[in-house]
Order: sequence, then structure tokens, then C-alpha cells
Amino acid sequence: MRVSRLSLVTLRNVPADAEIPSHQLLVRGGYIRRVGPGIYAYLPLMWRVLRKISTIVREELDSLGALETLLPQLQPAEPWERSGRWQGYTAGEGIMFHLEDRQGRRVGLGPTHEEVVTELAGELLRSYKQLPVTLYQIQTKFRDEIRPRFGLMRSREFIMKDAYSFHSDAADLEQTYALMAGAYARIFKRCGLNAVGVDADSGAIGGAASQEFMVMANAGEDLILSTPDGSYAANQEKAVSHPSPAEALPPGEERQFDTPDQTSIEDLCSANGLSPCQTVKVLALLARLDDGREQPLLVSLRGDQELNEVKLTNAVTQRLGSSALEIAPINPEQLRQQGLAPLPFGAIGPHLEDSSLNGARSWEIRFERLADPTALDLERFVCGANCSDQHRWGATWSSMPAQIRADLRNAKAGDRSLHNQEQILEERRGIEVGHIFQLGSKYSDALEARFTDKDGKQSSLLMGCYGIGISRLAQAAVEQHHDDAGICWPVSIAPFQVIVVIANVQDPTQLALGEALYGSLQSKGVEALLDDRSERAGVKFKDADLIGIPWRIVVGREAESGRVELVERSTRSNSTMSDQDALTSVLEAVKGRPLI
Repeated sequence: MRVSRLSLVTLRNVPADAEIPSHQLLVRGGYIRRVGPGIYAYLPLMWRVLRKISTIVREELDSLGALETLLPQLQPAEPWERSGRWQGYTAGEGIMFHLEDRQGRRVGLGPTHEEVVTELAGELLRSYKQLPVTLYQIQTKFRDEIRPRFGLMRSREFIMKDAYSFHSDAADLEQTYALMAGAYARIFKRCGLNAVGVDADSGAIGGAASQEFMVMANAGEDLILSTPDGSYAANQEKAVSHPSPAEALPPGEERQFDTPDQTSIEDLCSANGLSPCQTVKVLALLARLDDGREQPLLVSLRGDQELNEVKLTNAVTQRLGSSALEIAPINPEQLRQQGLAPLPFGAIGPHLEDSSLNGARSWEIRFERLADPTALDLERFVCGANCSDQHRWGATWSSMPAQIRADLRNAKAGDRSLHNQEQILEERRGIEVGHIFQLGSKYSDALEARFTDKDGKQSSLLMGCYGIGISRLAQAAVEQHHDDAGICWPVSIAPFQVIVVIANVQDPTQLALGEALYGSLQSKGVEALLDDRSERAGVKFKDADLIGIPWRIVVGREAESGRVELVERSTRSNSTMSDQDALTSVLEAVKGRPLI
């Protein structure tokens, strides 16, 4: 390919809406262009990258015996209603684009395909003799992101590989899950990425077990906690740990004391010589459930701990038997709308009476009380007295209403590992590029996808689900492989393997040698790009650095003696050699790399 025919438009300035390096470089390098909020066009260079990643993914999944298919992007509401997910995905801040067609039928643009593929499996897989089966697709997906950002990292339209496996028993599911985890590790390694598998929350997909694959990068949205010896790693949403030990409250009688304008843990401790770990903070929250209920919550944590919203959502969902669509702090305006008296915010204790909810217009009239073990394990503590500017000193749980014990806190760096107390957790940022799940029979039960087992009985299919963000992975590679001059693509997914730069196309000797090298590379099966533009050499060199082709052969002033400069983009190392030596070096460097 000749650059003069590539329609390459590069930018010198950083786009105003591009916040992280990978987004900035992909736009500046002519890989993507923004069409609308969270909507991007994949330009020719980017499309080559995406095709290479897709090829690697296909090769690894095909090697496992998985079958490629293509499922519809437009999905009817009915199977989503049967699985119980339509409301959660479409109401409030739900992420599914949805509409009604001309006949009034509700449909959605698929962010995922569990419902569709489960219905198909229920129709096609009728006997244990047909199992196991794994189906996969590489498909455009949609998410109605409220705040799309970071380019392809959080976009509203994206390319994803999703696979679904079907099994007759749990052992077979676990075997495929392990095989898929191995395939994912190979995929990311072949793509040149440093990716780590971590324990993860299953989220809206559901299931008994799940693992995320994270590319470590400073711009990652996820916080990963891990041990130095590598024996444990988890997304903070899922991570568990031993908290730091609490300091005992000094002896003394239980009493109530004045705390004027001390509405935060920091203010309370500063004014009274307390440590946050000697206090219990109580959060008054409202859970909106998918069955329409609005459930007030009182959540207690030790004062030095932070609430983990994912763990809380899971605990509420399990406790109440309905999915929590949203959990948010109760505010004074909501109390007024419910016809309720104000609550003593800043001084609420675990013993706040249910009677404070009497007369609520739409809320449940009792609190669901949940407490983290860090709070429940305190023998004596300081907490709100349920009166403004008043707290209780020396309170005990024996005088409090019963609490549901649940892990609700964020594990954090510095905590001791639950799996090995000698290991101290460290934190890193990560970009999620893959996620695998053991779904069990969640969807097959809801959609009645059954098969005849060995005993002639009807059983629900057991399922696994396995996703890789193809377009997200491409940007994650840039986030992990770039420098101050531009992108440094791994050879395996680079749009081209080598670029031949003719410093001066007006010089017939340079032009002839450059064309000869370009032709030789192509004849050897190397993906070569020839910069034959009538631009200054400095412009060409900057563009070559920016777009990140792994190897560069510069044909310049020494062309007459048959000598060229060979540059490795990732290290910026360069050396001058004969054109034939340069050709041999490039062929050796890209040997065995997959071609489009």
C-alpha cells in the first residue's frame, strides 16, 4: 500500500475531547474519527488492526472446536422479559437502545446475546448426545452510555467477540471454562499485550463464577488489587481482604454527647480525639428494585472503610429476591415528597427506628439493615444518636436492631490478603478487555431451554459465556504501547509490518531503491507501506512515528551506495546498513507473524 493512496490525514494537535493518550493518538494518527458522542468511524488503518485481532481470536476459538455464527443485532423484548432483564436494561439508566416498531412490538439493539442464543440452543440442542457445543460471533454491539468517553474504551457502538457454551453437567462446563481461560491468555499474548486474569463480579450477566482479563495501564478505569507473589488478583468490585485492625475504644460508660456541626467522620474524629476505626458510619440509602418496590436501607460500616456499591447491590438483590436497579442516598427532597419528617443526616445511628418511615407514600415502611463485618466486629464504638448534633459513645450491638451481616467494604491497598496474610495487597489500574462467566442454568431455566439427559429426563442446559472487546482491545494495545512520539504497535496486530520512507521522491536514485525494496518486501509476503508522498522528510518521519508501524526503512542520501537506515519503532534504535541487510533483518523480525 502506498501512503499517497491511503487517504491518511494526521493531526498535530491533540483533539479537545480526547482525554487519554490512546484516544488522542488514534485520532491524531488517522485511525478513527468521531461521528457523534461515543460513535466512531474505523478508518482503513484501524480496520486492518481490527481484522488482525479478529483473526487471532478466530484461530484460538476454532482450535477449541467453537463454531462461528452471527446473531441478530435487533432483538425482540419477549425473551428479555422472560429472563427478567428487560426492565433492568431499558428503565432508568439502562444501557439498551430500545424502540417500538410500526406494529408496536418492542425491540432492542443488543448489548449482549444471552437470551437469543439460549432460545436457539433450546430449539436445536435436544439431547445430551449433541453436547457440549460452543457458539461464537464477532459482532457490532450497542450500549446507551450516558457519558461516553475515552474513545473506543467506553463507546456506544463497538465490536465484540462473544461466545456461549452449552453443557450437560457442571464438570463439562468447568472444563470448557478453563480451556477458554487458556485461549484468552494466548490471544492476549499473541496480540502483544500484558494482560492479567482477575476475580470479578458477574454484574448484570450473572452466574456463579467469573474472571476478567485486564490490560495494565495507568488510564484504566478499573482498580486491580493483587499480591506481590501473583497468587491473588481481583477487581476491587470483587476483591476481599483482611482490614487493618481496629483500635479499642477506651473504657467508660455509654453516653450521649454533643457534636455540633460534626456531620462527617473526619470532623467527628478531629473534634473528639477519635480514630475513624472506632466509629460506625450509617448510610441511609434507597434501593429501586426491578419489581417496582422502593426499599429504604440502613448500611453500617466501620468509619475508616468505604462502601463497595457492587457488593451492596449484590447483597440487596440476594436479600430481597429482586434485582436492585439503582441504589442512591436518600435526600431531604425525597423525604418531603414521601410526606416524611427530616432524618438527622450526619448523626444517623444503626438504631434509627422504622417508625420514621410511617406514612411513606411509595416506599416500604421498614428499613432493610445491612452491616459490614468491620462494623459488627467492634465491641464498643461511637455512632450517631439519631438526633442532630448528637452522637453515642460506647455503643454496643446488643442494644441495636438485628443486622444482616454482609461484606460491603472496598478492599484496598495495604490490606492483608485473605488467602495469605503475609501478603499485602497492592493496587494497579487496568483496562478490561475480556470477561468469562460460568452462567449455570440462569438463562436456560428462565427460557426453558432443556435437553434429554442420559437418564431420559428433561434437564436445563448449563451455560458459559465468554466475551472479548475487539475494538476496546485495539485501543488498550495503544494505551500499553506508546511513547511521546506516537503509537508503538506490536508486530502481530500492526496495520503494516514495515514502512519504507523515501526521504526525497524527487531524487530518482532514492525513488528507484525505495520502490525496489517495497516490491521485494511485498514479494516475500511482508505487509509493507511505502511513503511516496512529496512531503518533507521530517513530516514523513513524524507521521511514521505517530502511526506506529513496527519497522521503518529510510531511503535517503546514501541510496546511491545502496545503504539505508533501519529503525525499530518500539525502541527507536537505528542503524545504517545495505538495503539487502535491511531486507533480511525485517524478514527475520516479522517471520511467523500472521498476515491479513
